[in-house]
Amino acid sequence: MLPPEQPLSATDQVQNLILESADFEKFINELARFSAHQMAGDGDDALCGITLLRDRKAATIGWSSDSAREVDEIQYSLSQGPCLTAAREEREVHVPDLYEENRWGPDYASAVASHGLRSVLSLPFHLQGEAKAALNLYSDAPHKFNDQATARAREYTREISQALRLAVRFSLHTDSAANLRATLESRTIIDIAIGVVMAQNRCSQETAVGILTEASSNTNTKLRDIAKSLVDSVGGAGTRTHFEEPRATQADRTG
Repeated sequence: MLPPEQPLSATDQVQNLILESADFEKFINELARFSAHQMAGDGDDALCGITLLRDRKAATIGWSSDSAREVDEIQYSLSQGPCLTAAREEREVHVPDLYEENRWGPDYASAVASHGLRSVLSLPFHLQGEAKAALNLYSDAPHKFNDQATARAREYTREISQALRLAVRFSLHTDSAANLRATLESRTIIDIAIGVVMAQNRCSQETAVGILTEASSNTNTKLRDIAKSLVDSVGGAGTRTHFEEPRATQADRTG
């Protein structure tokens, strides 16, 4: 007789979420829903949002419901609140009862309480990099996150921090790669356009760059767009776009 299967740990379940998710956005939303279920304890699921601080900007990157996203965003509009404090200072923040809370002024507590919520628990993830993140839990019951619930949430965030760290790092690398590709593509278009201007005007590379830059400035158009317009025009059957040297430059060269 085979021994009964052991239940998967939170880490194993989160790793399965990573493998089963098509992209980072889907994974992080599934993680928020999973976290809400794990942290709810008795009764209905808690609301859960995951805040990411990156390049001094805060955003909720995962949410268990639209309500969770909305209450997270209240903090961003005020530039303060428990999840921002937890992420920035990498420490736990507990709000036992919003009706008795004034650490972030009256606006925050009343705005979140207007959604029918009474208690908040925010815990930092330890991502060990430039990005910082926090798990934000909300409940409609005051004093929902007692010592036992807080200890469970603390252990949970500790368990899944590595998985989230890997997912965030992969996402950052993906963004960097996409930005690099866009930069290289833009650079290639500009280089080709410089070559076209050099051929048309029989001028140096430096002069060609000056011609394109002046055309960009005079027409209030991005340099890449000017370059693309020129390359497209000489590569197709349409009207040729010809950028001539400024008269002063021509005179300097022939004088």
